Parts: sequence; C-alpha cells; structure tokens
Amino acid sequence: MSSSVIPVITIDGPAGSGKGTIARQLAAILSYHYLDSGALYRALALQSQEQNIKPDDCESLLALCQKMNVRFGVSAPDKSNISQEHVSVYLNDREVMEELRTEDCAARASQLASQPKVREALLNKQRSFRKAPGLVAEGRDMGTVVFPDAESKFFLTASPKERALRRQKQLKKQGISASLGPLLTDIETRDSRDQNRKVSPLRPATDALLVDSTELSIEQVVNRIAEVVRGRH
Repeated sequence: MSSSVIPVITIDGPAGSGKGTIARQLAAILSYHYLDSGALYRALALQSQEQNIKPDDCESLLALCQKMNVRFGVSAPDKSNISQEHVSVYLNDREVMEELRTEDCAARASQLASQPKVREALLNKQRSFRKAPGLVAEGRDMGTVVFPDAESKFFLTASPKERALRRQKQLKKQGISASLGPLLTDIETRDSRDQNRKVSPLRPATDALLVDSTELSIEQVVNRIAEVVRGRH
C-alpha cells in the first residue's frame, strides 16, 4: 500500500492540552500506529545532552538525527484508559521514557525544535511512522507541515491555567512537588516560543477542527474526535 493512501489523524496543540493522552487512546481504539513527535525532539535533546553537544551545534545535532532510532510501545489492559505510564519509548533500543519526561529535557527539546535544520532532519523520521492500517500523530505541526494531506486534523487546546494544573497533577503522581506559578510561567513561555518561531509555528491547520478541552473530560474529547473520524469513513 502506498504511504499516501494510508490514513493519518493529526492532533496538534500546545503543551499540556492533553493531546498525548487523547492520541494514545484514539490509536488504541482504532488499532492505528502512534507517533509522539515531541518524543523525537526529546530523544534528540537527551542524546545530545549525554554527548555534551551544545544546542546551537547544528552540525553535530544533524549527525545525531541520522543515527537516532526511536520506537514506541503502548501496552494497557483498557483501551479507554491509556496513560503516559503505559507508553514506552526506546532510543536505540534503550527504554528512556522516564528520562524524556523531565522538565530539563522538555526545555532543551523546545530549544532544538526552534532550529529549522533540526526540524527538517526529523521530518522524514516522523513520516516513516505512516504505516498500515493508519497513524495517529500528535505534536505541534503534524497537520500543517508533517502530514498536510491527513484525512482528519484536530487542534486541541485548553486554558494556560488548566494546562499548568494538569502538569502539576502529573508531576505529583511522579512524586515531584511543583508550584503552580512557575509551571504556568513555563507553559506561557513555551507557548510564545512555539507560536512565534520562524519555522513550523504552532497554529491550527486551516482544515483542522478546534477542540477546547478545558471543561471536557478525556473520555468526552476522545468520543468527540472518534465520532468525527468514523463519520468520514
């Protein structure tokens, strides 16, 4: 099957909007493959940090991109309740999920993502996840740049305060104490950087359906998106 006819569902949105949780559950329900594009940037951030490569050393970063192999594993007894704890990320066959979830790794990944050549180098890697029977891809430019021909596009958002609260709860579950103020500042800073970068800025695709999850449960969002997707088949 030509990759161009393999269905793709894109879910874009800012940090903390819930796109990862929604995308994982949707992929499980539809029996599609799953791509967390942010994990690719975090994996590059982690590997470059371990090798003491500076965020502005573009040549070395591009070399890492070429060698880097990332794959995902999703395992949960209940398809309607797949959390981040059920996802494994393998970097060159080494499980690195916990390391990718740190705030330091996220901040470094955001820095790398602002570099046009790094984004271009990771583009083909992201598109290689498009395999039968289909793909659910989540990130910040899935519907606008990586899979502009996707059959179903969604842009998921929530208020900055709600997203900061979600992140605080997530960290608490990991046994990490965090104040709401700094988390809110971090989210607003990341939003500004993602929205104003010159290459692939964070914005909805013109044909994307906007979903505000501030007042919605995970189940409500998944059901709403699944209903739209099934209506197109």
